[in-house]
Amino acid sequence: MLKILFFSLSVLIITGCQNITPQVQETKKPSVSKKELSVKKEKTITKTKVSKPITKKIVHKKVKPSKVQKLFQTVEKKDAILLQHGEKKEHCLICGMNLVKYYKTNHAAKHDGSNVQYCSLHCLTKHINEGAELENPMVVDVTSLKFIPVTEAFYVVGSNVSGTMSKTSKYAFRDLKDAQTFQKKHGGKIVDFYSAWQIAKKDFK
Repeated sequence: MLKILFFSLSVLIITGCQNITPQVQETKKPSVSKKELSVKKEKTITKTKVSKPITKKIVHKKVKPSKVQKLFQTVEKKDAILLQHGEKKEHCLICGMNLVKYYKTNHAAKHDGSNVQYCSLHCLTKHINEGAELENPMVVDVTSLKFIPVTEAFYVVGSNVSGTMSKTSKYAFRDLKDAQTFQKKHGGKIVDFYSAWQIAKKDFK
């Protein structure tokens, strides 16, 4: 009897243990359609922050314009004496150059009863070569900036200061000392009007 009881108990224990073993149920993942996947992707893309491209600011340095060197011949308009009249009174009768810009080499004369003005001895000489009969020829005194008769002027010819309408510069002075001071600084030779005029004629040979 004891053996039978023992055997039955052991059977009951074994069968009971088999029933006790836990059963793991597999959880099925919810199926997602292709449309839902595409929607999710779009949402994730919209949520992601798009970083702005880094752009370097190009700083343009201001370049200072180079100073334009003023011509020795040039004066302020208020200091220039214009003897001729009309719309073209500020321009050389022969070449049309501005008389204020090249004032320190200006010459003037009477032609057919009217005042005419030239930018240089070169243009006055050209007018004479064309057959013009001039009266009372004058030249600007570099020191005072006033017109003086050419017969009273001392011309410094061939200095290192650039000329007007000619490679050989010609600057006139009323005072011989002023001409000599200019000559010491810039070179050249001091002559009278007639000699300066003969040199100017060589421009046309």
